[in-house]
Amino acid sequence: MSKLNNGEPSLEKIDDYNGNESKQKRNTVRLVVIFCLIVGGIFAYLKSTSTPSDYVGTKEQSGINTTKN
Repeated sequence: MSKLNNGEPSLEKIDDYNGNESKQKRNTVRLVVIFCLIVGGIFAYLKSTSTPSDYVGTKEQSGINTTKN
């Protein structure tokens, strides 16, 4: 049994090794990355514009007592 031919594929035999991927796979990866960035951006926007639901007080009275006793 030879050490070079043990039935396992070498890196050169894999389709996507060393920049040899197909255009379709490359475009699919790009679309997935762009989609994830867009969804993340939407969630970040919604998170930054939402007010916390546990807020106690109003604009006039914030609910925080700043006087010392």
